[in-house]
Amino acid sequence: MNPELRQLADEYWEYVLRTQPTNAHMLGDYRYVDQVEDASREAEDAHIGHLRSFAAKARAFDPADLDAADRVTQDTLIYETETAAGIEELRQAEFGIDPIFGPQAVFQVAIPQMSVETPEHAEMMLTKYSGIARLLDQLSERLREGVRAGRVNAEFAVTKTVEQIDAMLASPVEDDVFLRAQMPAAFDESDVAAWRERAAAIVTDELRPAFGRYRDIIRDEVGPIARSNEEAGLTFVPNGDLLYVRLIEKYTTMPMQAAEIHEIGLQQIDRLAEEYLELAGPLLGTTSLEDIFTALRDDPELHHTTGEGVVAQSEAAFAAAKAEMPNWFGRLPKSDCFVQETKHGPVAFYYPPAEDGSREGTFFMNTVDPTSWGTYEVQSTSFHEGIPGHHLQIAIAQELGDSVPAFQRNGFISAYGEGWGLYTERLSDEMGLYSTDLDRVGMLSADSMRACRLVVDTGMHALGWSRQQAIDYVAANSPLAMHAIVQEIDRYLSFPGQALSYMIGRIEIQRMRADAEAALGDRFDIKGFHDAVLGSGLVTLPTLDRIVSEWAASVA
Repeated sequence: MNPELRQLADEYWEYVLRTQPTNAHMLGDYRYVDQVEDASREAEDAHIGHLRSFAAKARAFDPADLDAADRVTQDTLIYETETAAGIEELRQAEFGIDPIFGPQAVFQVAIPQMSVETPEHAEMMLTKYSGIARLLDQLSERLREGVRAGRVNAEFAVTKTVEQIDAMLASPVEDDVFLRAQMPAAFDESDVAAWRERAAAIVTDELRPAFGRYRDIIRDEVGPIARSNEEAGLTFVPNGDLLYVRLIEKYTTMPMQAAEIHEIGLQQIDRLAEEYLELAGPLLGTTSLEDIFTALRDDPELHHTTGEGVVAQSEAAFAAAKAEMPNWFGRLPKSDCFVQETKHGPVAFYYPPAEDGSREGTFFMNTVDPTSWGTYEVQSTSFHEGIPGHHLQIAIAQELGDSVPAFQRNGFISAYGEGWGLYTERLSDEMGLYSTDLDRVGMLSADSMRACRLVVDTGMHALGWSRQQAIDYVAANSPLAMHAIVQEIDRYLSFPGQALSYMIGRIEIQRMRADAEAALGDRFDIKGFHDAVLGSGLVTLPTLDRIVSEWAASVA
């Protein structure tokens, strides 16, 4: 690899780890265990400058002087830094109240996942806790900046976040998540008790008061001037239209327009209607799409009643996938993946393994309401989030070693990662992994959600749709339960643009495969294709297209 480019890539990754200590810790880098992100306006200004500098240095390399792997690194580094800088410049933190991924939700999941290997790490965790209190005060000040600039959240975000913080503050301190951190193997019972006593003091004296101040600003300063849920999208925020253009660029990695994406979503919904009638109609004894959705949504026989049942079905899906993977992939991850229940965060999500091997991959299933999980939904979700979805893509990337720079092994480009996850839901059907036709209907249900995302994300953030209009659209065009629909819509409003990644990414990966199959005919090898897609770590869709084309040319 070009040594100067490799040095720049390594410098960038060290910068990422230093400025994202939570991510560093989750990856098993313990240098920053005692630190937390700096959310101040001053840190944001400095961050933008650093990103622009990395981008300029990456662009200075002449692609003609780089080999294929170097060009992948250059492309990815430019994308990562330029899109991030463009978004940071538009100050999303000014309206950063988030009931899905806000600090009151994220730390509930993250703290128990953070490896604590030594007594020194345990001591550093206590320092981190004090840092989280400072982070909350910084986030509070950013919200005040938004109030002054007339850039505030919609009412739903205010109400839900206040409720979440109130519930957390009302719980007993001894049950607080910050007391449930992992403990070093060297700790005996008295060490653990002493550590928890000190942690409880920080929770009582620093963390909970900081959460209280954060809540008060949300409730008392943002709340009275919050946008209505009729105007919840970015188009109703000053500079929101420009921000959404940049978010589309980030989350699709392609030059696409909101109206174009909206139309793709509508077309996908029409195609899915035909598939439902063909597959689900005979199973459910109806020729009505509305009746199909109603049965899937409301029939108690088609829904779980316990979290244990949800997890058991997912574990069985993993077992089937693990047995079949060698027939479809040349490269398999060394790290395993496990299923775990949670009562916090999104409906389903994946935490990657730590690069040092201290933690395996984990697929979290939110079972706060087990009945929201259709029995037909679990397999497709498990394949997407775990095996052969995110776990293969992320774990294989981590295990590429020094053949690619660390930022390509450990970062995440949503259009690539989520596109791959959604691609594997259909791939799992080819692999014969779905147990029944009803489980295959779950694959359609998952497709419906991702197609609806294209419609409602662009609808709310570019076309002026209300929150309720988006909820109604998903209810009319998918079998998702209403609880899940509301959660999904609030996620899209809190995390604008990211919902576009899934279907856009899958469509592109499917197109690349179809092009390779057409070019190679009998010489097409599915293992080779998958290894090409997963063999370079973090990439944009245009870069992946070039990688696959070069692979196909080498096979031909």
